[in-house]
Amino acid sequence: MRHLPRFLPLPIFLASFLVASGARAADVVHGQQLFLQNCALCHAGNADSHPAAGQGPALGGIVGRASAARTDFGYSKALQTAHLTWTPDALDQFLSGPTAMVPGTNMVAVVANAGDRADLIAFLGTLKPTPDSRYMVSVTHARTPGDWQNDAPGQTHRIDLAGLPAPFATRSAGNAPRTVDQPAGARLSVPVGFKISLLLSNLSGPRLLRTAPNGDIFIAETREGRIRVLRLGAGTSAPVENTVFADHLDGPFGLAFYPAGPKPQWIYIGNLNSVVRIPYASGDLHATAAPETVVQQLAETTGGHSTRDVAFSLDGTRLFISVGSGSNVAETMGRKSPDEVRDWDRSHLAGSTWGNELQRADILTTDPEGKAPLTVYAAGIRNAVGLAIQPSTGLLWCSTNERDGLGDDLVPDYITHVEEKGYYGWPWYYLGNHEDPRRMNERPDLAGKAIVPDVPVQSHSASLQMTFYPAQVTGKTAFPAAYRGDIFAALHGSWNRTGRTGSKVIRVHLQDGKATGEYEDFVTGFVVDDGHVWGRPVGVTVAGDGALLITDDANGTLWRVAYTGK
Repeated sequence: MRHLPRFLPLPIFLASFLVASGARAADVVHGQQLFLQNCALCHAGNADSHPAAGQGPALGGIVGRASAARTDFGYSKALQTAHLTWTPDALDQFLSGPTAMVPGTNMVAVVANAGDRADLIAFLGTLKPTPDSRYMVSVTHARTPGDWQNDAPGQTHRIDLAGLPAPFATRSAGNAPRTVDQPAGARLSVPVGFKISLLLSNLSGPRLLRTAPNGDIFIAETREGRIRVLRLGAGTSAPVENTVFADHLDGPFGLAFYPAGPKPQWIYIGNLNSVVRIPYASGDLHATAAPETVVQQLAETTGGHSTRDVAFSLDGTRLFISVGSGSNVAETMGRKSPDEVRDWDRSHLAGSTWGNELQRADILTTDPEGKAPLTVYAAGIRNAVGLAIQPSTGLLWCSTNERDGLGDDLVPDYITHVEEKGYYGWPWYYLGNHEDPRRMNERPDLAGKAIVPDVPVQSHSASLQMTFYPAQVTGKTAFPAAYRGDIFAALHGSWNRTGRTGSKVIRVHLQDGKATGEYEDFVTGFVVDDGHVWGRPVGVTVAGDGALLITDDANGTLWRVAYTGK
C-alpha cells in the first residue's frame, strides 16, 4: 500500500468512494496530493494537521456539513446566505465553478477535471470532523504595538529586525476575521487636512486598480473574471461611467498600460497562469478585441497564491510578473542533496525553488511581446502581490506577504526595491539570515545571502497593492509636496495573529528616493475588534485629480481620500 502522510485517517470503505460524475473508484491518495498542492495553503485538514493552515476554514468533516457552519471562521456573506449542504454532488459542482454556484464567494480556485474533483472529494470524505474550539483563539492577550488598537493616522511603525522574537514564541493563531456591515458610528480616520468618502459600493470583490493615462480607473474583479472601468467626473461623488471593460478572464489581477505615455496601445492583464493583453485606445470603455496571449504559462502549478501583478520597466523593454508561492514554506516541494543543489544552481538563479514550486515565489521577466525566454528576475519572494516602478529611479519595487505559522510576530511582511538576480530568503531564510526552523540545515550554502528588505511591515498584515504618489499632480485635491514620491500600500489584514493587525492603508516616506525603514498609518478604522472587520483594503491608485483611491474586497467598496487643507 502506498504510504500516506500522517494526518490521513483512512476508513477502508472510503477507499472506493464514488461520485455521481464518474463510475471509476476515486483515488484517495491522488486526492490527498491535490489537496496538498492546491488547498493546503488556505485550508487545514483535520485534528492532526496544523490548526492554522491558512485563511480558509478547516475542512475536517466537510462532506455532509452545512455551508458556512463553523463558528471559528469568517465566511463571506455569499456563502453565509447560500444555505448549501456539502454533499459530494454539491462539492463537485462548487469545485467546477465556485463563483458560478455561489456568486460573490471568496473561493475562486477551480478544479476543472472531473476525475481530479472525484479524487479530491474522496480525500475530503476521509477527514474527521474537528471541534470548532480547536481552531478558535483567545482574544485575551497582551497588547503589542502591532495591534489594531494602536493604529491612528500618522502613527509611525518600525520593525526592529534585531529584536525579532524566536520562532514559536507564541502559538500560531487561526483568527480569520468575520466581515460585518459598517457598524453605526464607525468611521474611517485620515490625517488632518484630508477627507475620506465612499465613492462606490456594490462592487464584486474589487481588488487591484490602476489609473489609465486619461484618468479612467480600471479595477480587477478577480473572482468574477472581469475588468471594470470607471470614469470619474470632476468634483462628482460618483462615477459618470461604470462599465465592464472585459470579462471571461481567468482570475485577472495585475493591470498595466503599454507603452507608457498618453497614448497606450494595450492593457496587459495578469491572469492566474498567463499574461494577456487587449488592444486599448485612450478612452475605451469596452474591449474592442479578444485578449491576445503574451505569456502562455507562468508556472507548472497554480495552487496556493493566485494573484499575478504586472509592470513595465521605464524604458518599456521589460515586462515584470509576480508569481506567489503554492504553499506556506514549500512543505511538499521535496529536498535535494548538496550535490543536487549544486547541479540545480548551475542552470538556475541561486535560491530558486523546484518541483511544484518551480517558477513560484519569484518575479519573472520577459519582453513586452513575450518572445524573450521567461526568466527569474528575483527569487525567494514568497508572494509579491503588488509591483510598482519607482518613477524617479526606475527601480522595481514589490509589496510582499511573508510566511505564516511561526507566531504572532513572525514573519514580518515587507515592501522593498527588488535587485535583479537577488535572493530574498523564501523558504529557507527570512529577512536576511534568519533560518526557518521548518527548513533547518537544508541550504547552508544560502546562509547570509538573503537580501534584507527595505521596509519590514507588521507580521501577518497581508501587504497587497502599492503605488508611488506622483511627483507632478495638478489636481485641486492633490496631496502636499511632502507626500510626492512616497509609497502608499494597502494592508488586507491578518488571520494568523491573535491580536488583529492590518486592514488599513499605510504611507512609506522616502528620503532622496530611499526608504528609512519606517512606515506610518494613513487610513485606519476598518477593524471592529479582534474578530470582526467591516473592510479589507486591497488596491490603491492615484486618480487624475490627485486623490487616493482604495478598494475593499470584503464589502465591495471604493473609497476616495482627497486633500482639503481643512
